[in-house]
Amino acid sequence: MPSDRPPYPPFTWDTALQKVQAAEDAWNTCDPERVASAYTPDSTWRNRDSFVHGREEIVAFLTRKWERELDYALRKSLWTCQGNRIAVRFQYECRDADRQWWRSYGNELWEFDSHGLMSRREASINDIPITEADRRIHGPRPTDEHGLDIPLRG
Repeated sequence: MPSDRPPYPPFTWDTALQKVQAAEDAWNTCDPERVASAYTPDSTWRNRDSFVHGREEIVAFLTRKWERELDYALRKSLWTCQGNRIAVRFQYECRDADRQWWRSYGNELWEFDSHGLMSRREASINDIPITEADRRIHGPRPTDEHGLDIPLRG
């Protein structure tokens, strides 16, 4: 029996914003088990050139990701929603083991089941190297910033 994860589809703008913020908050914990619990047991992902199937693979994928993407900090922004689907754009920053900082820009398409769990995620992502001085995302979003859009500048 699946665990419910409100809000449920069909999404309104306000309930989609709640879903996007919950995803941002979970991903910023860098806890693969917590993140994976928001997906259906048979969820399918396309993440860049990787294809991931099911929670076990999601946990393994995210464990590897956060072992190499250090000091990870993410911002998500709602693009649109309709029915059981949400589209977001996002940016995150992290550094690698050599202390090179990166900013990654992307778009995600999400599809949810009736229990509010994500059954499909498709992510397209591009990375650019940045200096530490160019960073603009420092840890989780402050509470008073929730709902603000992320800047699109380079």
